[in-house]
Amino acid sequence: MHLLRKYLIFLGAALSLNSGLLHAESYTLQKAVDYALQNNPDLQIMQERIGQAEAKLGQALAAFYPQIKTRLSYEHSDNPSRAFGMVISQRRLDFSIGDSGFNHPGGIDNYRPEVTASYSLFRGGQDYQLSKAAELGVEAASLNRDALRNRLIQAVHSAFYAYLAAIEAHKVTQRSITAVSSEFDQSRIRYDAGTTLKSDVLSLEVQLAQAQDDEIQAANAIELARTGLKMLLGLNAEQTLDIDATVDWQLPKQQATFTDLLNQALGQRPEIRAANKQLAIAQRRLSAAKGAHLPKADAYLSYGSDSKDLDFSTNRDNVTAGVMVEMDIFSGFSTQEKINNASHQLSEAEKAVTRTRLQIENEVKTAHLKLQEALARLNVTMASVAAAEEALRMVNEQRNAGTVTVTRYIEAEVARDRALSRNIAARFDALTAEALLNQAIGRWR
Repeated sequence: MHLLRKYLIFLGAALSLNSGLLHAESYTLQKAVDYALQNNPDLQIMQERIGQAEAKLGQALAAFYPQIKTRLSYEHSDNPSRAFGMVISQRRLDFSIGDSGFNHPGGIDNYRPEVTASYSLFRGGQDYQLSKAAELGVEAASLNRDALRNRLIQAVHSAFYAYLAAIEAHKVTQRSITAVSSEFDQSRIRYDAGTTLKSDVLSLEVQLAQAQDDEIQAANAIELARTGLKMLLGLNAEQTLDIDATVDWQLPKQQATFTDLLNQALGQRPEIRAANKQLAIAQRRLSAAKGAHLPKADAYLSYGSDSKDLDFSTNRDNVTAGVMVEMDIFSGFSTQEKINNASHQLSEAEKAVTRTRLQIENEVKTAHLKLQEALARLNVTMASVAAAEEALRMVNEQRNAGTVTVTRYIEAEVARDRALSRNIAARFDALTAEALLNQAIGRWR
């Protein structure tokens, strides 16, 4: 028993370790995108909406099939004409009962088990138009899912880059703390030896506090970026998320013109295609609404049996078949109001197409300008970092030689850190702008 208990403890520890190793898997950008496409709740909701649209199509197509029902009815009457009809339907008419029997039949019971079938022959084209609208609805739902997929991939890219930028910024603050702490310790030693002013020590102490404050904010930015990325991936607060930041990122290049990008977007973006599908749906629904003014024709068939009890017999069965044509003459303006409603929906759909096109143009233009700006900033910040690093090196040598004050050293240190921060921001802004441009032209479908 003691050995069994030790074995179970060992097994539980091993399983716990394996579980921890599984959760510690690092996500590359592509892995993060793939995981989000499988587990993002919004995308799963869109998939369910496609299922709803397919179900609506099935409902619309049901109008082209016969409708079959079974029913059992019971009726009791002492009305002479009604009772006489029941007796005839039950095939038990007896003329020997005389006139008093016909005038005073008493209570008659009638049971009728029955199977009925009906089929719509014509409804002014309404069934056809509504079925085509339902088909377009499935296509529109699929396009809306593709649009969300496109936005989701862009959002994962942006959140991933934001996380990496926060990590890099955090490293800069840690390096700044290390450098300022070292100089602060040396300055205190020199101050104790009487070779440095107390004001220089206090200035370094202020700079160290500022660097520590920046480090706290940078560490918090990492957690905020991680939380946003976890939400996109469909991970809850208890699940871990480790990012593989070892990839050598290739910076984007701006080559295509705005006109070329816009033409790609209008040809690829699911939103414009979905808007056109909604326009076609509105046209179909308007045609269906107008079809209500036309006649409707239905065929029907009934097979059943009438009896005074529940005993079914083929000797008493009967069949009724026929065709019925009807046409609404006046429906209290209901039909016309439905047409008016469908007309307004069509007008709305037409304006939605225009709005969607304008939105796409604006998104492409914005993303194009942001990428241009980020690439230009990147060139500037790279030169700024090189200059700031060289300036700090020279000031540090002068500081060691005692030819500059600690204030000048602090200024050079701050300038170098700011240059690094701007360069990090510009680098990941360029990657984010590239992802935004890919989403704007519909590259991720």
